[in-house]
Amino acid sequence: MIKKTVTELCAALASGETTSEALTRAYLDRIAEHNGALNAYITVCEDSAMAQAREADAQRAAGSTAPLLGIPIAHKDLFCTQGVLTTSGSKILHNFVSPYDATVVERMQAAGAVMLGKTNMDEFAMGSSNESSYYGAARNPWDLKKVPGGSSGGSAAAVAADLCAMATGTDTGGSIRQPAAFCGVTGLKPSYGRVSRWGMIAYASSLDQAGPLCKSAEDAALLLNVMAGVDNKDSTSIDLPAEDFSAKLNDSLDGLRVGLPKQYFTSELNPSIAAIIKTAVGELEALGATVVEIDLPNSELALSAYYVIAPAEASTNLSRFDGVRYGYRCEGPKDLEDLYKRSRSEGFGEEVKRRIMIGTYALSAGFYDAYYRKAQKIRRLVKDDYARAFEQVDVIIGPTTPSPAFGLASIKDSVTMYLEDIYTIALNLAGLPGMSVPAGYVDGLPIGMQIVASDFAEAKLLNVAHQFQRVTDWHTHKPALTANKEA
Repeated sequence: MIKKTVTELCAALASGETTSEALTRAYLDRIAEHNGALNAYITVCEDSAMAQAREADAQRAAGSTAPLLGIPIAHKDLFCTQGVLTTSGSKILHNFVSPYDATVVERMQAAGAVMLGKTNMDEFAMGSSNESSYYGAARNPWDLKKVPGGSSGGSAAAVAADLCAMATGTDTGGSIRQPAAFCGVTGLKPSYGRVSRWGMIAYASSLDQAGPLCKSAEDAALLLNVMAGVDNKDSTSIDLPAEDFSAKLNDSLDGLRVGLPKQYFTSELNPSIAAIIKTAVGELEALGATVVEIDLPNSELALSAYYVIAPAEASTNLSRFDGVRYGYRCEGPKDLEDLYKRSRSEGFGEEVKRRIMIGTYALSAGFYDAYYRKAQKIRRLVKDDYARAFEQVDVIIGPTTPSPAFGLASIKDSVTMYLEDIYTIALNLAGLPGMSVPAGYVDGLPIGMQIVASDFAEAKLLNVAHQFQRVTDWHTHKPALTANKEA
């Protein structure tokens, strides 16, 4: 039962084939068996999950039809959860128990979801491998010697290994899509503003966006129905009419115009991945789509612009962690300045400190115009590139990552690590929706295909992904976790 999609589980619960209590118990048992090897969860909420499951069964017996009633979920550990540890993968928040729920968490609870726990992540969502977590690296269930991707690596690994039915993630530069690709699951980054950021511990406020990790595009549509919507507590959330993202999943792809950016298919892309993506595009052509080569001339600048803008925003957002109000505090500070310096130096990991320093430098007097303002101008150029492209095409398709999942501790320098997000970062700069769906394997490891749509066109994105998954079975494949358990 735990291998089923959310859509299938909803049907099984509605028909009485299973109960939320039985389902939740099965997931908790699987977590107990495999989380020691995967390190996908930071916190497991066994007692409260079972209580929520029993309540869900009682509500169903009383006639409730909440859309996710009784379905077990895992939340990335930067979503605030009332009464539950919320660490953002950092020592500086190792003892922080949130007094409130994030809006995404509230909406999932209102829809009836059962929270199993909080998943592992790169510290403050800064990373592409989950190796910067204070709690140690999560591992890829397809090969425990490989990374699951980051920063939402724990969520992706948990979904892939059936340690939950669905999970939340956040995406600042690819942090839903990249781990989804590495772990062979479906991950959706909505348009900026589609989902409330209230109660998400911020990394870069103009780039962060919450979204689902799950087993199919059909599931992603169901979850986005719950997550999306304006929130008065988040001034960046967009007030758009309510939309059923499942309504157009089965629309025909006849006449769909698919754009292939010539900048993506160069000698720098793993040839095996290029072949997989082109085969996948062939499946869409067989469904009625036509292919158009497009030009995104400023895409090569996106990475550099991102690594000025994101650290600049991070340096501001993380200034609140000072050892005074909550979180880690150094031992025996001699004065206030010593408290600040030592609490932050001891509480933050190396990658977080590196990005704070870069961001502070970029915002400092004399360098703001040279770096930050110039990066924002590049951001506008990137956005304009996509606007022109969407005058010619309906969706843009390419690889999610330039390589399959890489080995733990195999990348030693930051620049090489940053290049792992080369195909995903531009979407965050432009605020566009994108998703990764499984499309094949290289050396036994999953490969993701990235699908991009124009602003707030998530329904089109999900339609294309669902039709692709209807004629392929890559998303149904499971890692042989038992064989990997002792790796």
